[in-house]
Amino acid sequence: MNVSLKSQHGMTFLSMIFVLGLIGFFVLLILKIGPIYLDHSKVVNALAALEQTTDIQTKSEMEIKSTLDKRLNMNYVYDVTKDDIKITKNGNYLKVEIQYEVAKKIVGNLSALAEFDDVIEVGVPE
Repeated sequence: MNVSLKSQHGMTFLSMIFVLGLIGFFVLLILKIGPIYLDHSKVVNALAALEQTTDIQTKSEMEIKSTLDKRLNMNYVYDVTKDDIKITKNGNYLKVEIQYEVAKKIVGNLSALAEFDDVIEVGVPE
């Protein structure tokens, strides 16, 4: 059998299907996981805006939760609930902590779980 390497070019059909399937899977992952991190950046921005508020230390815990909840609802972030927000207040010191997790279904019984823990501190602890 006289076969030269010059006559063999390219990929087989099965290897092309495999490569396209692999690329499709990673695109699906990006499309499912990307919005989770976009929402997380909105949570971080809401906390940073809360930290920049001038009279934040004089507000009550309910007012702080309400302000934060309004900012999150305005940015269409529904993964964070009022139960995920923990506020510690001691005199002139304020600590706001948001701990939440998001689980997104990828395909079938395959899911992705992302856990987030963000904290801001304002003032000096006593």
